[in-house]
Amino acid sequence: MTGIEHMVVDTDRGRVRGVVEGGAVSFRGIPYAASPVGELRFAPPRPHPGWTDVRDAAQAGPSVPQAASRLEKVQGKRVPDWREDGSLTVNVFTPRRAPADGAERPVLVWWHGGGFTSGSGGWDWYDGARLAALGDIVVVTANYRVGPLGYLYLPEIGAANLGPQDQAAVLRWVQDNIASFGGDARTVTVGGQSAGAYSSLMLALDPATNGSITRVLLQSGPFGLNPQDPHQAAENAAAYLRLLGIPDGTDTAKALRARPAGQLLDAYGRLSAQLAVPGNAAPPMYPVLGGPGMPRTRQQALADGALEGKPLLIGTTRDEATAFFAFDPRIQNLTTTGALEILTAQIGGQAAQDVYRRHAARLDDEATPAQIFTAVQTDGLFRDGSLEIADHHAAGGNTTYVYRFDHAPAEDPYALGATHCAELPFLFNTFDASSDSPVLAGVDDRRRTALGHEFATAVAEFVTSGTAGDWLPYAPATAARIRRFR
Repeated sequence: MTGIEHMVVDTDRGRVRGVVEGGAVSFRGIPYAASPVGELRFAPPRPHPGWTDVRDAAQAGPSVPQAASRLEKVQGKRVPDWREDGSLTVNVFTPRRAPADGAERPVLVWWHGGGFTSGSGGWDWYDGARLAALGDIVVVTANYRVGPLGYLYLPEIGAANLGPQDQAAVLRWVQDNIASFGGDARTVTVGGQSAGAYSSLMLALDPATNGSITRVLLQSGPFGLNPQDPHQAAENAAAYLRLLGIPDGTDTAKALRARPAGQLLDAYGRLSAQLAVPGNAAPPMYPVLGGPGMPRTRQQALADGALEGKPLLIGTTRDEATAFFAFDPRIQNLTTTGALEILTAQIGGQAAQDVYRRHAARLDDEATPAQIFTAVQTDGLFRDGSLEIADHHAAGGNTTYVYRFDHAPAEDPYALGATHCAELPFLFNTFDASSDSPVLAGVDDRRRTALGHEFATAVAEFVTSGTAGDWLPYAPATAARIRRFR
């Protein structure tokens, strides 16, 4: 390809050829594990057999099998690009002068969100080239199995928290290979957004992966979501098998591996519809307590000191839950009685009354029941848990930074405000990839660029040094120490 500059590096499975793009070199679609097909579907990740010729790494690999994201109305439409074969890949973005200069740069391993049901590290929303160049760091994104292929709980066939097992395999790949890309395997920040933040904390707390992680970045983690109980996960798995028409007494593993991936996704969609409850954002399948990657609860792991000594940067957007409820007529048409009924089912009658009144008092007098309910969900699912983690970590004398992303679109017909995912194009400087997203509607280019530089620089400084420039570290229950990005 004339006019395009390439760079070739070695990995433990073969050589790869990346492409120079501005101030960075991008290596996309590098396999970190064998394709999860045939006997490897619903099995823990296995080593990739490798290749002999130089492998072209200019394009991202396919997404893992998945249905359309329910957040497309916020982030923008995507053309389905999934294929099971060849889907377990990493993407590495490194500054242009690396690795030839011999320097070892800090590494950010960043996980996409998507409710444990959708997403891809290879999507242009999460392209890490500009962040790598800005911060002189190495950025790694990756695919991990989601939905039924990543979170179906059938331990008797080897299917248990396969998504987290994929993520652990990525961290092993980084330890073995990142030096070839100019990265320092001794200085690894694990981070991500939404389900990716939840995953990052799991990895940092799990004794099997804790030692390879230096720092932790948690963006909009749904920490109000308790890990799935094994009994509930087993019930959902049984319901899923019934929807697939797989009777008791058959060879379940063989039957599941024989089905086209599209059938598995279709049945998962029907299960999601069966289990859907207004106001509940939890998917039918997500990390199971006691399974691989989650041997204990977050609270127990934190109490045991699993995160001690690791600098933490954690935050949320101001209006997280509007992404889930702004387009849902069941929520938008709520009365006060209806909102309290949903909250009562979630947290109990008196607690529902108290939390509803408290949030109503904080909002404008004209706030609707839908807006009050959405504010309750923002705190309950995202903010309260994030602050609880920050308070615990800071109280132990650990370096902790807390932020809130408050920037809202200038044109906001859906009243999204600073919604879930709003900070992502600012972090990665991928405004061009999110041009149809309502979170950017009417935003002035200069203001957008300045805010993106401010936010991305703060993250890059944290990845590099574990500090954030002149940003004061957080102190427990000290709102004045929460940095606002507007």
